[in-house]
Amino acid sequence: MTMNQAGPTMNDDFNLRRAAEQVRAVLGGAIRPPQVRAFFHEPTFSASYVVHDSETKAAAIIDSVLDFDPASGRTSGDAADAMIAYVRQEGLKVEWLLETHVHADHLSAAPYLHKRLGGLLAIGADIVAVQVNFGRIFNEAADFARDGSQFDRLLRDGDMLMIGGIPLIALHVPGHTPADMAYVIGDAVFTGDTIFMPDYGSARADFPGGDARTLYRSVRRLMKLPDECRVFLCHDYKTPGREEFAWETTMLAERLGNIHLHEDVSEDAFVEMRTRRDATLSVPKLILPAIQVNMRGGRPPEPEANGVSYLKVPLDLL
Repeated sequence: MTMNQAGPTMNDDFNLRRAAEQVRAVLGGAIRPPQVRAFFHEPTFSASYVVHDSETKAAAIIDSVLDFDPASGRTSGDAADAMIAYVRQEGLKVEWLLETHVHADHLSAAPYLHKRLGGLLAIGADIVAVQVNFGRIFNEAADFARDGSQFDRLLRDGDMLMIGGIPLIALHVPGHTPADMAYVIGDAVFTGDTIFMPDYGSARADFPGGDARTLYRSVRRLMKLPDECRVFLCHDYKTPGREEFAWETTMLAERLGNIHLHEDVSEDAFVEMRTRRDATLSVPKLILPAIQVNMRGGRPPEPEANGVSYLKVPLDLL
């Protein structure tokens, strides 16, 4: 199932230029660079980040992970606790809990973190499209809000936040899902699932609302950021022959060396490759619990009469 999203507009280009100017301002010393601490969750191959301003100690947490055992249905905060320990050790004040998109491969720990550290929860405004699509798939009742109200802030292309004295510019980068956002914080961009390490390539585009052609255009837009822009990825699956997991690169390395999306790859060639490749991929093993929880801002469905929350498994549908 796909849904074509609109391509870049003149306003999009203006917002991208603002983001590029911001990166250059950091490189030129006019803005402090953000401090970035990555936390890699090997069970889901996910990278989460604590990003902070070294002077004000203001911080944001991006794409947090809640541990989940699908066999027992039990959750735990082990991965999130490591982030909490770091925040407290460094004396940081968490102002934002940011999601790049509704993840299909892990549960968000945002509510768990909010309870212990505070912070406002934000995601792209097109979460509404995801809620409509998956609300239908899971046959959610009318009381499931499909307006993004589970989040404190819905971000649109060009929206700006501040992490202490460091600006964040949100860029809408649909394709993997309609709601994907990239966050340009100082001289660093957090791309979510738009691209992976250069030797691994790109994310799938066959989820409901995804579109390979739109993904190509979103990545091409990001690749207009300065070569020196630091790039932080949401996942790494470690290609054969590479010994270590990796989640940080540069925009120059992506533009010149990404095996799916380097600058010599045409749009049609990428769409053909991505469509063919996606047809061979299995459904992510945590997609059913992850989507049901993450489209609610990391919260499970409302408890039933016995006080227990339940997740649905649609048969023969996905």
